[in-house]
Amino acid sequence: MQAYIAKRCLLFIPTLLLATLIAFLLLRVIPGDPALVKLAGETGDASFTQAELHDLQVKLGTDKPLYVQYGKWMWGMLQLDFGQSMYFEEPVAQDLIDKFPITLELTVLAMLIATIIAVPLGLVSAIKQDTPADYISRFISIAGVALPNFWVGILIVYFLVLFFAWMPPLGYANLWEDPATNLQQFIFPALALGFFEMAFTARVTRSSMLEVYREDYTRTARGKGLAERVVILRHALKNALLPVVTISGFQFGRLLAGTVVIENIFMIPGMGRLLLDSVFHRDYTMVQAIVVVITVSVLVLNLVLDVLYGWLNPRIRYS
Repeated sequence: MQAYIAKRCLLFIPTLLLATLIAFLLLRVIPGDPALVKLAGETGDASFTQAELHDLQVKLGTDKPLYVQYGKWMWGMLQLDFGQSMYFEEPVAQDLIDKFPITLELTVLAMLIATIIAVPLGLVSAIKQDTPADYISRFISIAGVALPNFWVGILIVYFLVLFFAWMPPLGYANLWEDPATNLQQFIFPALALGFFEMAFTARVTRSSMLEVYREDYTRTARGKGLAERVVILRHALKNALLPVVTISGFQFGRLLAGTVVIENIFMIPGMGRLLLDSVFHRDYTMVQAIVVVITVSVLVLNLVLDVLYGWLNPRIRYS
């Protein structure tokens, strides 16, 4: 196992390099110059001279060749120096420290809600196959897969305001200082964010459960006289959840990236909203740092899930 973990950690390097290179080049393809955006101001009609533009480009380093810019940025990353924001001229690391826990909390809560709802939904759908309960579960799952999470978020806000005359509190209340307000702020965004994942996980749970339910060891357990509840929970469900664990890494990465839209709909000051503002302002250093943080988070989580998968299924051996 130690050798496998070491190999996976070494594979982090090319993956991370590829992600940084793609993010770096894509930002340069997008029309717009950070210096030009900064001098033009929020309204875009501020006056400036060509000399001022050139001086700011030199200060930001965008006048240098791309390979020089990339090399300088990567050298700073190796030293854990994220640099300064090109637009706000503040340390990027401080913004990430402030915003990442907010986005992480939203992502984890969305993942928990999706899993808590999806597993029982898929389980009931499988053991009650071709019954009204199965049809309702499948309808919810198909609807969840079909509806975009931003549209679900807009509908949640619309119905809360229209029917209950209530809107989730804006801003951010720290979980440890004001948990009640924090829950009000995050429960509906997390529900909107995790709706697709809930539906997808329910479909995977149902398919896996139907397959496991017909295996020989399940029939043997039932033939030994074990209670049906024990057969389902101890023998069938444990093995049916293995594919759910497999897709959890992909889902977590998708949720972490999906906060961009949801945070803007519900006015949550997290990393997703920061990413959108940074793209708008052509803040290269901030966007690149956020991409690195997301990439590292997903890589580490996938490694943890691989190790957990081997623990859940003793037949798997990493060598």
